[in-house]
Parts: sequence; structure tokens; C-alpha cells
Amino acid sequence: MSSGNFTKPTFALFLTMLLAPLGALHAAEPAKVGPWDIQALRQVPAMHWVDQTKPVHSLLYTGEEFQGHATEVFAFYASPTTLGAAPVGTKFPGVVLIHGGGGTAFSDWAYLWAKRGYAAIAMDLSGSRPPDPAFDPVSGAPIGHQSDAKIRTRLPNGGPNHGHPEKFDSIGSGLSEHWPFHAVASVMRAHSLLRSFPEVDAEHTAVTGISWGGYTTCLVASVDDRFKAAVPVYGCGFLFEGESVQKPSIDKLGDLRQKWIHEYDPGSLLPRCRVPILFVNGTNDVHYPLDSYMKSFECVPGLKQMRIQVNMGHGHPPGWAPQEIGLFIDSFCRGGEALPVIGKPAVEGEQIRASYTAKTPLKEAKLNYTTDTGLRSKRQWKSVPTTLLNGVISAPKPPAEANTWFFTATDERGAMVSSSVQFAPEAGSPR
Repeated sequence: MSSGNFTKPTFALFLTMLLAPLGALHAAEPAKVGPWDIQALRQVPAMHWVDQTKPVHSLLYTGEEFQGHATEVFAFYASPTTLGAAPVGTKFPGVVLIHGGGGTAFSDWAYLWAKRGYAAIAMDLSGSRPPDPAFDPVSGAPIGHQSDAKIRTRLPNGGPNHGHPEKFDSIGSGLSEHWPFHAVASVMRAHSLLRSFPEVDAEHTAVTGISWGGYTTCLVASVDDRFKAAVPVYGCGFLFEGESVQKPSIDKLGDLRQKWIHEYDPGSLLPRCRVPILFVNGTNDVHYPLDSYMKSFECVPGLKQMRIQVNMGHGHPPGWAPQEIGLFIDSFCRGGEALPVIGKPAVEGEQIRASYTAKTPLKEAKLNYTTDTGLRSKRQWKSVPTTLLNGVISAPKPPAEANTWFFTATDERGAMVSSSVQFAPEAGSPR
């Protein structure tokens, strides 16, 4: 295990990093980043409402050309005003919601954010639309969760599906065939549309996505600097390495493998991300393992935090459930109180320590570690209590056979964050 001095994180440092996009770290936005025409995607797309009679509205907006024809993208939109909870003319911060594999535009997700006080847009990235949602006559909330792909309708002029051929194999075809190209463009267009709505505070918007939506969030946060905060859940870059379940699909691309990595792996774009970002994942996620996750985290030069949960489940509702997602976004879009910040753990003698800062006092912290080997998705974890004293978390160092470890800390709101994940040198992983 490594040893050395631990560095005390400060809110002043965080503020400096936060202001960096407005200063020397942030150059003028280029006309293009990778295959995306940034200036074109900043323009408000044409749109029309499909239904404005329900608490969650539905709409279609213009997408990218696909197979020689123009496309439209379906989306749900909700705000406190559409829910009848705020008068017309009230301004709200905005949030863009990106579904994962097998997902669609989720009306219940948009509804949840509207209840939080946001104007929310949730688009479908598979060229389809879900059925119209039903609403509880008493609460006004959507009934059920639209998770069944079989009940969705293919749009007559929809973009590409989001299967593996569209995500990977299409790299050998023209740009308009690439699902990642369409996904990022459709999200940026949704963002431009959201910012144009009179009730939206265009200067306070955020983005969050789940699984493949988290992957897309990483790309979008690296391309669209208009966001004030981003929260990728599960999704990350470096999918061509280690235990990523996507690696075989990338490897089989042969001579086009490097082109896909350069254009569409988030690890290639996250080094230009200046949007404050919170990475949310679990210790045993089979789709986005910790090795790739830490590499993604480490290559972001701007403000960044982590929330790693032992044995976090994988799915849409589990992915939008953590309250820290909203609290992080609130801190940049609504003047909310920041999440705690934990410094890098360091072993000193028989102790492992990390300094922390917290606006809301911490109520507990844990040291989490595993001594198991083999697939990360199968490893068992142990969590042990720690001592909190004078801004420092401390605990007896993990056993010599431990190969991966990190601290988690929970404040009095119940908000939990983690330190960066540390790997023993023999684990062959990033430090």
C-alpha cells in the first residue's frame, strides 16, 4: 500500500476550479468537437407539441439526418407549472435526463424533477416513443414506469435504434449511421430547446443520465459547456479496457477499433470537461467496472466528485434514486448546500486517513475494502467504522491482502459521498 501526506480539500480550491471555465482554463468554444457541429447544436431546433393537456407534456423536435432523411426526437417535458404547482411566469432551473440501454423517455423521471422544482426534458434516443402516460387522479403522478420496450412505437422518421450494431458496428458506415453521434446531438438539441423555454433559467441547467445515458452524459459534459453540473450514473469511459462488457464489441471492430475509441469513448473527451461533475456508481457494476471508472474520474481536469456505493443496484429507478444527484445539481443551479468533499486516502503507519470539508456536519464515515480477486462484479466488500476528528477521517489501515479501498462519508442530511478509489499496485489499476 502507498503512504504519504494527505491533502486537505478546501472549498476555496473547489471555488477556484468552479470558476476555471470562466478563466484561463477555458478557451473559446470551437466550431466542432469530434464529429459534432457545436455551433449548429447550440441553435434552438424546430419543435411541436404532441400533448400539453397532461401534467407531463410531450413533444417532438428536429434531430440529425439518418439514412438520408430528416428525423424527429420524442421527449417528455414537465415543470412545476405544468404540474399546477407554480403560476405561469415563474422561472425554474432546467435539467436534461438521458435514459440508458433498453430505456426511453420516462415521464415519471421528468415528473420527479418537476416536483423538485426543475423544468425537465427527457428524450428518447432510440428513434421511438413510449405510450402516453396515465396519471393518478388524486396525486397527479404518472402511474407505473414505462420500462417495457415492447410497448413502444417506432417513429416514422426516427433516428437509429440503440442496439450494439448501431453503437459500435456502425463506425464503418457514414456519420449519420452512428448512434453515439445521434445521442450527443439529440441531447444538445434538447438542451438548446429547454433553454429557449420562457420559464427556464437558461443559465442554470444540468444533465444526468443512467448507464448508457451516463456514458452519453460524459460525452455531452465534455462537449456542451453550457451546463452548470453533470451527473453520469454508472456510465464512464475506457470501455475498451479491463472487464468492461463492452470491450468485446470494441475489439471486434478491428482496424476501426481506434477510430471508435477516438470518436466515441468518453475517455477521449473527458480531458476537456470543465462542467462540474459527480460520478455515481457501485462497487460491483458489471457494465462499468471501478478500474475504468477511476480512469474516467482522474482524467477530468475540472471540479469532480464521486459517490461509490457498495453493491449499488443497476437500473433506471435505482440510478435516479440517490438524493446526492439532486443535491449536487442544486448546489450549482439553485444555491443549495454543497456535498461533503473527501481528500485522497493515504496510509500513514498503521492508519489510513483522509481530510474532509463539509458544510453540513458529517454523522458517520466508513472504510470500504475488498480482499477478493477475480471479476470485480463478483467481489465481496467489507465496510468498517472510522473516526471523525478535526476534519480528518481515520481508520486502521486495510489488511495487507486488500486490493481496493475507499472512504465514504455521510452528512446529517443523509447525503453520502466517497473518496477516490485506491488500488494496490499488484491490482494493476490506476492509483
